[in-house]
Amino acid sequence: MKLSWEGEAEDAAAAARANSRLGVLQDQRDGETIVIANEFSDMRISKVHTRNGVRLLIESPKSGQWITLDALELEALTWQNETTLSAMVGKPFQSLIATEDAS
Repeated sequence: MKLSWEGEAEDAAAAARANSRLGVLQDQRDGETIVIANEFSDMRISKVHTRNGVRLLIESPKSGQWITLDALELEALTWQNETTLSAMVGKPFQSLIATEDAS
């Protein structure tokens, strides 16, 4: 018996699109990848060129999560305090801001 869930096909399609996009970004790396690690996490950071300009590609090999950030998004990190960053660490894979479902 194979288990499945409602929305499984949509989840698989979204994961395939994200994986494809990550592959394109990895091909657009400029320079060496930086690895920052400690006993809790292992991160890879790369500069990538996109059609919308230069971005920082931040990848978590352990979780498979990744994000690209432009200069303004990176600057916004500097506006945060330790409380905000601690809240982000305390709620992994969740938004700090409640959003309404678009459906």
